[in-house]
Amino acid sequence: MGFSAFRIIKEGLTGNRGWTPHWRDPEPKAQYDIVIVGGGGHGLSTAYYLAREFGITNVAVLEKGWLASGNVARNTTIVRSNYMLPGNEPFYEFSLKLWEGLEQDFNYNAMMSQRGIVNLYHSDGQRDAFARRGNAMHLAGAGAVLLDRDGIRQLCPFLNFDNSRFPIHGGLWQPRGGTARHDAVAWGYARGADRRGVDIIQNCEVTGFRIENGRCIAVETTRGPIRAKKVGVCVAGSSGRVMAMAGMRLPIESQVLQAFVTEGLKPIIPGVVTFGVGHFYISQSDKGGLVFGGDLDGYNTYAQRGNLQLVNDVIEAGMTMMPMIGRARVLRSWGGLVDMSMDGSPFIDRTHIDGLYFNGGWCYGGFKATPASGFCYAHLLAKDEPHSVARAYRLDRYRTGALIDEEATGPNPNLH
Repeated sequence: MGFSAFRIIKEGLTGNRGWTPHWRDPEPKAQYDIVIVGGGGHGLSTAYYLAREFGITNVAVLEKGWLASGNVARNTTIVRSNYMLPGNEPFYEFSLKLWEGLEQDFNYNAMMSQRGIVNLYHSDGQRDAFARRGNAMHLAGAGAVLLDRDGIRQLCPFLNFDNSRFPIHGGLWQPRGGTARHDAVAWGYARGADRRGVDIIQNCEVTGFRIENGRCIAVETTRGPIRAKKVGVCVAGSSGRVMAMAGMRLPIESQVLQAFVTEGLKPIIPGVVTFGVGHFYISQSDKGGLVFGGDLDGYNTYAQRGNLQLVNDVIEAGMTMMPMIGRARVLRSWGGLVDMSMDGSPFIDRTHIDGLYFNGGWCYGGFKATPASGFCYAHLLAKDEPHSVARAYRLDRYRTGALIDEEATGPNPNLH
């Protein structure tokens, strides 16, 4: 089933009786070429690119719950490539380029909106750091604009520019950044993978790995064992628990990150705005709700819920940056279970177990990385060699000293 303006008009005139399910609900087969553990954005995009780019369609995506029940639908939907370090910037720029053609690629409305993202600065030192980041972005082809106070005032006149403690002096703007509809991204990838023959199996929890002579030959699931030539794991905040079943201890902590949505308002925020002193970021959805978030809750957990202390902390930062937010009513919040690595950067790599691969450690960057993560993971699974923009995302980088400490906070995941 393809989507087009003609199809929408036709279905509207005929009672919408011609629509069919976006993907099948198949029973798992006994064996696949590749089994992907995790039916979130990264798992689904991996399956999609395996089929589309490499012609590998005997693939199963295993999801313990319903499709997109994890972080892919529990985030603030921000898409950007405003990174600085060589290990990160080319990867996220590659991802943004995939985002820009994604809806046409898989023929699905993911509501991609490139309204721009601006990171505010509040001191001369922060301005210089942002200028350096902007130069790195230009070198990678991402583009950036360093705005002064007047430039930010034209873009976001509602900000509290004269806060005596945190005055706003300017910001780094990436016009190509923006937002996308998170669950629609998952649905689009699922539909695209399914159309190419991939089996998407929901309510199928992995309970173990079958490893013989140093090689992973199958996964144990609640729906029986499934054999595979290769197994790729990408389960975000559950990475530590899942990989422990294979006897691996990862340099990752699982923490909860909350997000919030207000009542619908008239258009006021032009794109994404982030506070340069407190950890706060905000945008406005197509339905008018203000979507915002902030810091991690600060403790290790596997629960998809937060606490009131962080609600207060996040909203306090929002009030400092833009006091007008105090008049909006928060309608709902949610918690995403994020996999925080020790240097704040991810992994896409083979493990020491033959046939077992790992994708994780995305910290705050998982959603924006969805297309490139899937593409590079598919490349690794298909060719057994890393994609050129993901060579730095190795599991052994702490042993070799090749850290990618984008935030310069060291081995403290709660600070990333």
